Amino acid sequence: MSAPITALRHLVVVLGDQLDEHSAAFEGFDPALDAVWMCEAPAEASHVWSHKARLVLFIAAMRHFRERLRARGWRVHYAATGEHPHRTLAAALTASLATLKPGKVLMVEPGEWRLVQDFASIAAETGVSFETRPDRHFVLPLTDFAEWMKGRKQPRLEHFYRWIRQRTNVLMEGKEPAGGAWNFDHDNRESFGKEGPQNVPQRFGFKPSAITREVIALVEQQYPDHPGSLARFDWALTRDEALEALDDFIAHRLPQFGPHQDALWTNQPWLWHSHLAAAINLKLLTPSEVCEAAEAAWRRGDAPIESVEGFIRQIIGWREFVRGLYWHRMPQYLDDNALDAHQPLPAFYWTGKTDYACLKATIDQTLDTGYAHHIQRLMVTGLFALLLGVEPRRVHEWYLAVYVDAVEWVELPNVMGMSQFADGGFMGSKPYIASGKYIQRMSNYCTGCRYDPELATGPKACPFTTLYWDFIGRHEPMFDQHPRLKPQVMNWQRKKPEQQQAIQREAITLKALLASSL
Repeated sequence: MSAPITALRHLVVVLGDQLDEHSAAFEGFDPALDAVWMCEAPAEASHVWSHKARLVLFIAAMRHFRERLRARGWRVHYAATGEHPHRTLAAALTASLATLKPGKVLMVEPGEWRLVQDFASIAAETGVSFETRPDRHFVLPLTDFAEWMKGRKQPRLEHFYRWIRQRTNVLMEGKEPAGGAWNFDHDNRESFGKEGPQNVPQRFGFKPSAITREVIALVEQQYPDHPGSLARFDWALTRDEALEALDDFIAHRLPQFGPHQDALWTNQPWLWHSHLAAAINLKLLTPSEVCEAAEAAWRRGDAPIESVEGFIRQIIGWREFVRGLYWHRMPQYLDDNALDAHQPLPAFYWTGKTDYACLKATIDQTLDTGYAHHIQRLMVTGLFALLLGVEPRRVHEWYLAVYVDAVEWVELPNVMGMSQFADGGFMGSKPYIASGKYIQRMSNYCTGCRYDPELATGPKACPFTTLYWDFIGRHEPMFDQHPRLKPQVMNWQRKKPEQQQAIQREAITLKALLASSL
């Protein structure tokens, strides 16, 4: 055991998504002089109406991390749910500073713009010295991203991705990309066909520990009205578990990840995806070690380049890219609404009670597990909200609430930029729009559904198809000269006026029906 602390030199603040034992905040830590501060704040659970599994993930991971630090002999001031009177992190920390009287507060820069403002206010109000250190978890420092952004009005992932590959030497052969191409998207867009996915590996999960079981009971008691189920909770919550999950992905799913990474199938939530985002966002794994493991599998001949490159692009490319864009654009990003969308989010997003088969399958899975893969998010729930014209901030709040891996710096740009086109093309060159025929091509969701993806009007019209054409019609002036959307606008213009009017009437009726169900 360490010696009792008489005068507290440094109080190291650790947030729920900063569970990194090698954090810059711990540099120079002396157990005889310093202490760690962590807090479960009710306001963080209700900032958005969080899925129960998301709450368990963060709280249980924090408690496991606390025990890991205490096992070192480190003193941890831990404010657990129900053991302190404060609703917010700011109020809890302010009270602790008055009691503990540290010489200085150390912390890694928060990942959320809102919390940066909160901690700046605490420093100003209390007069305590705060030292904020860079988050070394990421491959790219924010200052370097800002340098890359100079002179770019419309940053694009492909440009960034090639630049960061060259900078880090990830998946490179000298100055050339490994495998002879920068990306293999054209090889990674296969559907499953009528036979469906074959030989899908079993989900690799973890039996809840005693600490996790306590948190599950706590969340059920404290947050009974929050959405979602905890019956299948099995996420990695410690560094050791996260490393096991990484090893399992590399061995059993990475080799088949690429070809079907965009495909969808009923009752197959996991497929060959990694399920590592939650552990990476908690900082239990680093993006560098994940990419290194994937690249090593290719160099050993254990996984094809198509799968390895597709996975690495998600980590070192997209994840780093959206983090940089988040900090470049905040706080404006929260209120972006380039398409002037104001429709309410349909009630079934919180319940799964709908007869739209693809939406029901995806939302039921989300409520059951706290997980959906990227195409379910982008091209099912996200696509429907975009076509319907839902207010982007409401869509953002839903995604932040329901997925266990959701943290704002990664989720918000994905929703406001890529999914909802709320930033008007700042992140991506076009909105991701499609009719119901895309979902029919990439999944079995349409099999047995009462709606026909071919039809835009009538009692069997697919809502996706109706709203797709309505979207084109509503935004015709914005996209009629767009290099990638002009053909779709021209297809709308070729429709007879009576066809256009019928589609628009159907869309108005559908929107009114969904709004009335709230």
